[in-house]
Amino acid sequence: MTDGLDTDAESVVGRQPSKYIRLRDNIMNQMDPWSATDRDLRDALRSLRDANDAAAVVTVVDVDGSAYRRPCAKFVAPADQTALGAVTAGCLDGPVADLAAEARKSGTATVATFDLTGDEWGLGLGCNGVVDLLAEPLDDSLDPLLAALDDGEAAAVCSVVESDDDAVPVGARTVVTEADSEDGNDRVSIPADILADLQSTADAVRDAGSSTTVRIKREAGGLRVFIDGIEPVPRLVLFGSQNDVHPIARFGAQAGFRVTVASPRGARADDEQFPNAYRVRAAHPTDLPALIEDPERTYVVLLSHNLVDDRLALKALLDESDVPYIGLMGPRKRFEELWAASRDDGRAFTSSELDCVSTPVGLDLGDGSPTGIAMSVVSEVLAAANGADGGRLSERAGPIHDRPDLTR
Repeated sequence: MTDGLDTDAESVVGRQPSKYIRLRDNIMNQMDPWSATDRDLRDALRSLRDANDAAAVVTVVDVDGSAYRRPCAKFVAPADQTALGAVTAGCLDGPVADLAAEARKSGTATVATFDLTGDEWGLGLGCNGVVDLLAEPLDDSLDPLLAALDDGEAAAVCSVVESDDDAVPVGARTVVTEADSEDGNDRVSIPADILADLQSTADAVRDAGSSTTVRIKREAGGLRVFIDGIEPVPRLVLFGSQNDVHPIARFGAQAGFRVTVASPRGARADDEQFPNAYRVRAAHPTDLPALIEDPERTYVVLLSHNLVDDRLALKALLDESDVPYIGLMGPRKRFEELWAASRDDGRAFTSSELDCVSTPVGLDLGDGSPTGIAMSVVSEVLAAANGADGGRLSERAGPIHDRPDLTR
């Protein structure tokens, strides 16, 4: 199982599928760098590490109050290429770029604090919080993370962001996977006794895909460790080959999904027909489960516009996969016909099975144009992937972003 590579593809290290190389090499010059998704950033990190290019990574590790980005947001700054990502809305672009340049030059990690509550940065910033940023050179300490993601595993990245212990510098890191087979690297790593104290929290953060900060007191000096839970990129499978697939694939890719187009019509099953998809496959409706490599993080939308094909596809997915979400294009009456036909064939869907089915697919945006429909569909899929209900933020009580209470 791989994060972004087909099951028949070679390893990221060494021989690679040509499409992966093409997508990877175009990251820096074919996208809006500021709005890079987690998928874009990870692909960039892989590319930079493969080429051993100099780069720096800046990560939000703590926020007190409100800020545009929350902890774990990243900014990747290569020495000779366009930087990717954003850790603020733009108000700190200059200082962040300077931090990255210094990290590349010095080869050491540092944490900088920006207090946006006062007048130092001018009026009307829109943020009203204190932000801690970890700036560090890109090196082999992130290789275990990239390897875990390539294998479809989540990981918790434990990074020291404050230290009174000379033996454990800021930037010391250990990557904790579910198999717990990685213990960082020999050059910079967190000692085993500290890691043992972090293990349970790291496991919880990794499983939740969240982040937190842990303070540790020891005789040699206190430490503050940022734990970043990172999950493999989510997948979006689109079953169909009509024109409405194109904007959904485009918005899905821009939202950070690895998009697969499964075309029930073999004549359209090629990369050129769907340039925004990561991969395109010809697929009979009953073949869909075979395309799902990571069920926990795969979301499927059925839009073949063929009632029989959609019915067969839905049955196959419910029988043979554990995907958490299946969106079905079409009016409610169409689904009632599909349900009745399935029942007549002896396969009645239970209410528990249908808990993961959303039809008519999409959020209510009030727009029936092709673009509006695509935005509606991808918005609902993104909400499902993030465990959100897609409601208005103005009607939500408390902070906009969830803040797990894992700190100790």
